[in-house]
Amino acid sequence: MAEIVNLRQARKQKARDEKLRAAEQNRALHGRSKAEKERDRVAADKSEKFVAGHRREKPGDPGRQ
Repeated sequence: MAEIVNLRQARKQKARDEKLRAAEQNRALHGRSKAEKERDRVAADKSEKFVAGHRREKPGDPGRQ
């Protein structure tokens, strides 16, 4: 014999499960510690300085037009 299911409760449970799934994805994407954020920021700054230092003409040079 089949199990009787209350559709209202099933719908609410499905919504709760979806919220939990979305929260888990957000934790994976945005859940970084302060040290990890700082490490990534320092690495980005370092790479930007490296690229800027190897440009042929630097921004603000008088010979540029």
